[in-house]
Amino acid sequence: MQQMMAAVLYGKESLRVEPVAVPQIGKGDVLVRVKTALTCGTDVKVFRRGYHARMIVPPALFGHELAGDIVAVGEEVTNFKIGQRVVAANSAPCMDCFYCKRGAENLCEDLLFNNGAYAEFIRIPSRIVQRNLYEIPSHVSYRDAALCEPLACVIRGFEETGVKPGDNVVVLGLGPIGLMFVRLAKLYGTRVIAVGRRRTQIERAARMGADEVISSHTTPDPLQPVRDFATGRGVDVAIEAVGKPETWQLAAKMVRRGGTVNFFGGCPADSRVTLDTSLLHYSEITCKASFHHTPAYIQKALAVISRGEISAQDFVNREEPLSNLLEVMQYLMSHNGHMKTAIIP
Repeated sequence: MQQMMAAVLYGKESLRVEPVAVPQIGKGDVLVRVKTALTCGTDVKVFRRGYHARMIVPPALFGHELAGDIVAVGEEVTNFKIGQRVVAANSAPCMDCFYCKRGAENLCEDLLFNNGAYAEFIRIPSRIVQRNLYEIPSHVSYRDAALCEPLACVIRGFEETGVKPGDNVVVLGLGPIGLMFVRLAKLYGTRVIAVGRRRTQIERAARMGADEVISSHTTPDPLQPVRDFATGRGVDVAIEAVGKPETWQLAAKMVRRGGTVNFFGGCPADSRVTLDTSLLHYSEITCKASFHHTPAYIQKALAVISRGEISAQDFVNREEPLSNLLEVMQYLMSHNGHMKTAIIP
């Protein structure tokens, strides 16, 4: 039996890179040699908590943002071949359930998740091969292609919020996801005010085109400066990319009458927020949440990357071998919102 090195999550902050069997593929599967796997804030949360109710139950292979080369195909696979450079999404919908039939594939009742990107090889199951595996254009690097999954989530969240050119937008939280929102907001022709904690995050947001930046260190209460940014009325759109109840509540106060809030950042389990019902009602504020992606948005993300509009160099600042993954996760856990690391198996 052939073996490979892979990261196995055993529980809370318990992760080992160890020899495991190379996955066996079925008739509709493909086997991919991982060339680049990117760290993700969700993976850090899973590492800290030891599980993810929907995505991963330990002991399990770990990681979900990847790009690589096909090294084997099942006998029923006709649309891919050995040697192709591919990017695989981490899920695929069933296309038959109540939600899929209504165009909400991200809420699929049988959404198939796939983990195991932090490894030398990963099996891509047949449903993902059929619906969410894509060839990487020749001019696109593995590292850029691996951004597809998080970028797809961001593009979907942005479009679902109904942002229009010329809108005033505030982005709360400037980790990789928040910075993607900043960059995307500028691509859509909006005016952006970015609110973050770390100096390096603030500087990156400015480089990505933010029209104004606010440090929560020097401005602990950014509410009024954000409202002033939009002639005192408040912004058209507020995007919460932190995942804390207090910033969910703050975001709702930053929008103008008739504005929209997107609660993009997922809060810890059992979190509760208190929202001013008079404010929501009499100001006709729309509250929106966005979860995950769909195949159409993975395709949109790959197109944005292929056009060079978003590049990994803005979001990935380190490269580490697979053997260092535990130390990388420990570092990212203590530096919340830090940039992505490229893991090279």
